[in-house]
Amino acid sequence: MEPREDESPAVLALPGVVDHDWQALVARGRTQGFVHAEDVAHVVRDVELTTDVLISVSDALAKLGIEIDDAVEVDADHDATPASGRRRRRQMDDTAGIPRVNRGRRATSGDVTAGDGMRMYLQEIGRVDLLNADEERHLARLVAEGIEAAATIDAGAVDDTERRQLLRQVSRGQRARHALTQANLRLVVSIAKRYTNRGVQLLDLIQEGNLGLMKAVEKFDYAKGFKFSTYATWWIRQAVTRSIADQSRTIRIPVHMVEHLNRLLRGRREFLQEFRREPTVPELAESLHMPEDRVSELLRWSQEPLSLDSPVGDGDDAELGDFVADDVAGPASQVEALDLESKIVELLDSLGEREREIVQMRFGLGLDRPRTLEEVGAELGVTRERIRQIEAKTLARLRSPLMAERLREFLQ
Repeated sequence: MEPREDESPAVLALPGVVDHDWQALVARGRTQGFVHAEDVAHVVRDVELTTDVLISVSDALAKLGIEIDDAVEVDADHDATPASGRRRRRQMDDTAGIPRVNRGRRATSGDVTAGDGMRMYLQEIGRVDLLNADEERHLARLVAEGIEAAATIDAGAVDDTERRQLLRQVSRGQRARHALTQANLRLVVSIAKRYTNRGVQLLDLIQEGNLGLMKAVEKFDYAKGFKFSTYATWWIRQAVTRSIADQSRTIRIPVHMVEHLNRLLRGRREFLQEFRREPTVPELAESLHMPEDRVSELLRWSQEPLSLDSPVGDGDDAELGDFVADDVAGPASQVEALDLESKIVELLDSLGEREREIVQMRFGLGLDRPRTLEEVGAELGVTRERIRQIEAKTLARLRSPLMAERLREFLQ
């Protein structure tokens, strides 16, 4: 689809935004009337995330009549919040208005089995109440004030009274940061679950997503008027996808390359479903609007490495390495090559100095490459014809029965 003139050039000009992904997002938004925040996060996956980026994308979509749906989906099986939208009575810090984490009874080692760590974690985070928009803005303001207070302390030039006041602001900011993070851990789980079966364990994905959430808490600008979950979704998804790119393969592939690979594999699956056969490189290139050499390169990148210790067949003894030819010379061949080299050196030493130099340069012995007659002549200061004559005479001498007999054993 061609972009309309009212589409925001600022969004399309963002470094890291793939125009094909942007156009697909716009097309989906025009059909539905909205796009999910996670879909927007996919488009800006390689962009340095700031609140200004969020504003640019939101404004561009708004001009097209497309809204961003930032609803947070949480699995009901693991959601410990009250049913029917009822909220528990929240305990607040009397001095700062910071919600206290309501965890209820903490599970002990006797309550769960060793393999039930995931369910235990979900139960823990499910006991934390969700925040409303006012509470998010309040906590974000305290976080920002704490960061600013810490910077003022580091800069110095404050008296003891002001320092104590700033330290209290830092403490409130840290508690607010913790509360805002805890209240959005379920958002991390809901996003991480969509990236399972990609080579990284779910708990590892959640951990990486939590790191992205912590960055979002630190960088969120509450004054812009956006919901925190919208902004956090971008950071969480970026952290999760980069984790998959870094950890899912034995040989690491750059994040931007992983996105191209996913697009290639998705196109190949769609072709296979439609035509019931594997596509050729030209067919893939045409459907993905890519050059054929680029598709071939991506197909090579998509191949997973195989272990030479992998078993082959039903037996326990055969391994893949047993069927792979080894081009490295064996010990006997290496010894024979060294012996041949020493014999050749002995033959060359029996020649005169100029004859030896000519043979070495013409055949590249001990050099990076053989030299031409012109190059040898220029090196020794004689004509090309003279070099040819000396070479022919020297080779005839080396081919004499007496000389050849010393190398005959290597011809067998």
